[in-house]
Amino acid sequence: MVSSYEFYTDKIGTGFDGYRIVHISDLHNKKFGKNQSRILNVMREQKPDIIVITGDIVDGFRTKVEVALEFVSGAVKIAPVYYVSGNHELLLSTEELSLLLDGIKTAGATILDNRATYIQRKEESLYLIGVNDGSNTDRLKNILNTLDTQGNLRILLAHRPEHIDSYSENKIDLVFSGHAHGGQVRLPFIGGLVAPEQGLFPKYTAGKYVLGETAMIISRGLGNSIIPIRVFNRPDIVVTVLKAITN
Repeated sequence: MVSSYEFYTDKIGTGFDGYRIVHISDLHNKKFGKNQSRILNVMREQKPDIIVITGDIVDGFRTKVEVALEFVSGAVKIAPVYYVSGNHELLLSTEELSLLLDGIKTAGATILDNRATYIQRKEESLYLIGVNDGSNTDRLKNILNTLDTQGNLRILLAHRPEHIDSYSENKIDLVFSGHAHGGQVRLPFIGGLVAPEQGLFPKYTAGKYVLGETAMIISRGLGNSIIPIRVFNRPDIVVTVLKAITN
């Protein structure tokens, strides 16, 4: 259930060396024991410095906002949580969406829909940038134009992996994404069978990809939506450890 990665960069020093990021995506209202205890216990064992959520914690076709908020309320007790919306959040009614976003804020998580923030540690900074699912590529550029990152690491939370060209063009260092559900069915030597917007035999479904100077790590997600099955495709929690490259 845990997929582990390391990301090496010369844009951090000792302050963020070994920094642990747990990445969750596409919960789709799925329950993992009472109060989401099974999934939260696994997350806690990873000893994260932060937790990032890249959308679709609800399912737009069978909405249970309380299940999503139960998860977020448990996650914030483990580490600071940063969240962006996915396409299923956009399917909610105005009332349901307000209930969800207000609940996320009340729980103590930070919503990064078309926003950016920074984290400081030992006089170092890294930037967390978020775009929601309905954003166009210009929105990311506009957000970045407001920042003075001064060579700091830039991490993007974005639901859709198929927009990696835009992420790379905008000089993002590390992207966390979801949406593809691992391709639903994992075929040996081939990969995922189908993914939204990418169709059959999609290119970006799970794991780590590199385009130019941008690395993207995709979660297979935790739940299901329209296609209610997974074959050779276990749900996963992604753990990424930042590693400093020093001369």
